[in-house]
Amino acid sequence: MAKTAAYGTWTSPITTDVVLKTGAKVDELFVDPITSTIYHIEQRPSEGGRLVIVDTEKGEDIVGRDWNVRSGVHEYGGAPAVAYDGVIYFSNFKDNRVYKLREGAEPEAVTPENSNHRYAKFAVHPKHTHLLVAIREDHTNPQPSAVVNILCLINTKEKTVTPLVTGAEFYSTPCFTPDGLHMAWQQWFHPDMPWEGAEVHVAEVKTDDGSLSLSNAKHVAGKRIEVSAGYPVWASNDLLLFVSDESGYYNPWTYSISAGKASPVLSQPVNEDFAEPFWRLGYNFGVPLDMEGKMALFTAVRDQRSVLYLVSLRGGTLEELECPYVSIGSVQRVTYEAVVFQGRRYDETERVVLCNIKEYAKPKFYAVNAKAAAEELPFGRAYISIPRAITLKVPETGEPVHVLFYPPTNPDFVAPDGEKPPAIVSAHGGPTSRAVPAMSLMIQYHTSRGFAWVEVNYGGSSGFGRNYIKRLEGQWGIVDVQDCAVAALQLSSPPHSLIDAQRIAITGRSAGGYTVLMALCSYPDVFAAGTSSFGISDLVKLGEFTHKFESQYLFKLAGGTPDEVPDVYRERSPVNKADKIKAPLLVLQGSLDAVVPPNQAEAIVSNIKQRGGRVEYIVFEGEGHGWRKEENIRAALEKELAFYEDVFGLRK
Repeated sequence: MAKTAAYGTWTSPITTDVVLKTGAKVDELFVDPITSTIYHIEQRPSEGGRLVIVDTEKGEDIVGRDWNVRSGVHEYGGAPAVAYDGVIYFSNFKDNRVYKLREGAEPEAVTPENSNHRYAKFAVHPKHTHLLVAIREDHTNPQPSAVVNILCLINTKEKTVTPLVTGAEFYSTPCFTPDGLHMAWQQWFHPDMPWEGAEVHVAEVKTDDGSLSLSNAKHVAGKRIEVSAGYPVWASNDLLLFVSDESGYYNPWTYSISAGKASPVLSQPVNEDFAEPFWRLGYNFGVPLDMEGKMALFTAVRDQRSVLYLVSLRGGTLEELECPYVSIGSVQRVTYEAVVFQGRRYDETERVVLCNIKEYAKPKFYAVNAKAAAEELPFGRAYISIPRAITLKVPETGEPVHVLFYPPTNPDFVAPDGEKPPAIVSAHGGPTSRAVPAMSLMIQYHTSRGFAWVEVNYGGSSGFGRNYIKRLEGQWGIVDVQDCAVAALQLSSPPHSLIDAQRIAITGRSAGGYTVLMALCSYPDVFAAGTSSFGISDLVKLGEFTHKFESQYLFKLAGGTPDEVPDVYRERSPVNKADKIKAPLLVLQGSLDAVVPPNQAEAIVSNIKQRGGRVEYIVFEGEGHGWRKEENIRAALEKELAFYEDVFGLRK
């Protein structure tokens, strides 16, 4: 029989060991287009946080313990490896060189020694397979304004690197037609982020055994500031498939070489996003299937969860496929009737999933990563909190606020009659990103102990169209903060009355950490505690010290540069308002963070300490933007829980 115990004091089988050890930590997927072999990049917190290539079906490591398959392009990295006809090329994080790997052999460097050059997003020419096109990011001068991004040609026989496409601020996603005669890519310029104004370009390719050149380049889609086009992939030798948000939502588009024009695939736009913001180079959300320009498979976002569509590129129609996975990413083609993706359900940790669509009406899903497929959760499903999607409204404007509510869930306990649970309101990072309604052991760690968890997809979040993202333009530190407060206030009062209004904490990482700090300043009576993990406290300093990829992102979020709107930067920097923070604050920071440097954390901590407020500060040595090492993931999780238990008087 269930015991009666106060919320927040329940004992749980979901320990930090379970969080750390359950499920393979898959970073992204890639597939050999010739052999159809599926690979994934796996995080190894127990091995210093390094990334490893794994043969997914065999469950075997492809590289030894001395290798870290990771790219530092854009700091967030992604797409550090490619496979083609049994040969793998990968970027090694330690020296930033590209290596060639054949089965049974040791990796061989194919780029010159130069640790200032970072490489990612490789495309292998289908006829001259020793020629690769990739992003090269040059940090010879590390000042963000002096970092140079190009598309380069890597000749893996000669071990040379030469510029191929230059002139834009950023490049990504080079891809060749199956016959190797055309190449497409994505590019964008400051002040845009790729989801704001990226372009897709196509050029003719000329090759001989030692060189590759481009001619007749055409800008085929996207417009600076106004329209984002991206995720290009060839559906045939003539037809390029990509997404564009010209309608206000990312929808599938194609460009025909023979017709010389781009057009939307769907006869009528659909108010769903068929892609998400391009934060990491390994992201992908749609693939062609038959390579004859007929069919494609896409995932889209509806009601805060992923849905799966079969798309007729010729008929312009959609067919939704029944799918149990609520979060889908890293979609890759395997064969004409199968794709693989990273999939998460409400009640299951992430899997690498093979989706076979031989029978469209009944697609079949198989977990293919050997380790995860054989692994059962070390606790019963009765402990799993299932999220509820709720749409609230901002009282003053009527604008929607989308939240995911996870109730406290533990079959061994019930709370005393009439008690409402303490709640943790979570502000996601980005800020142009979103929380997903999928199994997260970190969330379950808290809900199984009797906390409610509230994910807020505040104005500015992705997955709700371009206009919802634009709600944050010029309003960062206002709209996101307001929406988190709306969630806390409305969920703790009728008609919802789901949480205890006196025991609401707020937590967030990076941009979410900034929202935490601003919320504690702006709504000191709403939140009783806060945790900022590598959060921003000084917008001026952020503009001075952040990396190239995001170096002008801030200007749109703030509504101008520090010189143009100095009052905004001063008023929306928590370090200048810390005297308004009444709630206890926990600050967690990585010592090597290049995205949000430690001086951001130190500034707010010093300010609060000087006036006698309660603040706890922990620095994780050797960590960057987020925790990769097992001991630090454990320490951060345990410390945050202990902090809430102490603040809310829940210690036994």
